[in-house]
Amino acid sequence: MRALISVSDKSGVVNFAKELVKLGYEIISTGGTYNKLKEEGIAVIEANEVTKFPECFEGRVKTLNPYIHGGILHRRDKQSHLDQAKELGVEGIDLVCVNLYPFKATIEKTDDFEEIIENIDIGGPAMVRSAAKNFDSVIIVTDVADYDLVLNNLKNNTNTVEFRRDLM
Repeated sequence: MRALISVSDKSGVVNFAKELVKLGYEIISTGGTYNKLKEEGIAVIEANEVTKFPECFEGRVKTLNPYIHGGILHRRDKQSHLDQAKELGVEGIDLVCVNLYPFKATIEKTDDFEEIIENIDIGGPAMVRSAAKNFDSVIIVTDVADYDLVLNNLKNNTNTVEFRRDLM
């Protein structure tokens, strides 16, 4: 099992990742989240190892890649998807933990148009939508307040389709 964690609000993310590792998840991460988890001694895979492409354009492109979105979107209940994922070397991503850039807070604190523009999140919403589209197989976590709920459901084997739908 693999989890992709890419968060702007890092509250609770270290414990969440540690608990996911205990449950058998491999952790994939980007930028600042990767650095935070690495500093805390968590085994974490940098997203560019998965994408086979470097983060580029000053961090504007990190996860917009078929190895990420294919890993999230391929249907686990369709043999043709499983076969194509195997053929392309796309490994499943079973949990996506993303919270978006603080755009509203940015526009409230600055008139710096460049800073505002750089706080328009592209990759985060794309991953959220991909995970939501494939909620039958993928857990989507967008709220720090849901970390414990998700962990409890995983620990108690109550990771049901209904639970995943409720997280959307």
